[in-house]
Parts: sequence; C-alpha cells; structure tokens
Amino acid sequence: MIRDPKDLKRYTASERANHWVVGISFILLALSGLAFFHPAFYPLTQLFGGPVWTRILHPYLGALMALSFVAMFFRFRALNVMTPADKEWLARVGEMVDGDDHNMPEQGKYNGGQKMLFWALAVCMLLIAFSGIAIWRAWFTLPIDLARLGAVVHAAAAAVMIALIMVHVYAAIWVKGTIRAMWYGTVTRAWAKQHHRGWYRQATGK
Repeated sequence: MIRDPKDLKRYTASERANHWVVGISFILLALSGLAFFHPAFYPLTQLFGGPVWTRILHPYLGALMALSFVAMFFRFRALNVMTPADKEWLARVGEMVDGDDHNMPEQGKYNGGQKMLFWALAVCMLLIAFSGIAIWRAWFTLPIDLARLGAVVHAAAAAVMIALIMVHVYAAIWVKGTIRAMWYGTVTRAWAKQHHRGWYRQATGK
C-alpha cells in the first residue's frame, strides 16, 4: 500500500504491538472460554490441542492479556480522561450514527465513545483478572464460596467484554480509514481533520 508522506502518525510500533498482543490473546481467551461455557462450544477445545491443553493454556493466556492490558492502560489513560466536549459529543452521537459527523464537537485523539469504551474495558479487565485468580485452582486455593462467586463474575465480565470488543471492531470497520492506523500507524490528514479535529490541530500545528 502506497502511503502519502504527509499522513499523520497516530500510533508507534510499540503501541501497535501492545494492541495486537491484547487483541490476539483476547480472541484466544474468548474461544477457549466459550469452549467451557457451554457444551455447544466444546469442539473449540480442538483448536488448542484438546480439553486438557485448553484448560491449562486459558489462565496463562489470561495472565498475558492482563499484563499487556495494564501496559496499554498506562499508555493511554491520560488521553482518555473525559472532558465537557466528550459529554457533548455523546449527547449528539445520534447525528454521527445518521452519517452526519461534520458538526460534531471538536475531539482530541479519542472521542467520547472511545473513552467510554476504554474505561468500560478497564473495569471488565479488572473483574476478569481478579475473578480469574479466584478460580485458578492450580495456583490459588481460596474458599469454595469465593471460587464460585469468581466463576460467576468471570463469566459475566467476559460476556460484557466480548460484546464491547465486537462494538469496537464494528466501529473501526464502519469509520473508513480507521483500521489502517493499527496496521501501519498512520492516518490521512483528511481522516484526522474530519473525525478528530482537536488532535489534527495538535499534530499539524494548525
């Protein structure tokens, strides 16, 4: 793909690598977790070498995702602080859904919807991590009632996180020109000016 040298740098190589480690580990965790959630998904264990290996690998993949997410959280938390402009953006999000985002409030690197998603995922990740420890019997022996509660919280938080990630992926596909930011690290100036005018001004000095 030939890219314009005037394109704006949106993500560094390390930021993109961090994102993909979280994303790939999440996909593997979702598949292995679903395999144990309902018998209809049990054949998914074959992707991991059978049920025994699936049960062994799942928590270690979870630890990888949790640590990678922590790194990503500290990279981007300052950029995801909600502002009055974000609240106005959320109040008028219907205009954007209808295809008219030209008069939306000026946004920084992330808009109000992306910021809400960031914090919702952070809460889900926290719940999944601690509930995962509660049910990781190979390494942690907690009271059985706490382990049972952990299993419920783990499943519920995972279901919410899967739904949030689906929204995240859909939005990235829906807003043309977004996905290339995570592939190549750059976006066009036109894309930045239309969707994140505040960040465009900051990146270009205009």
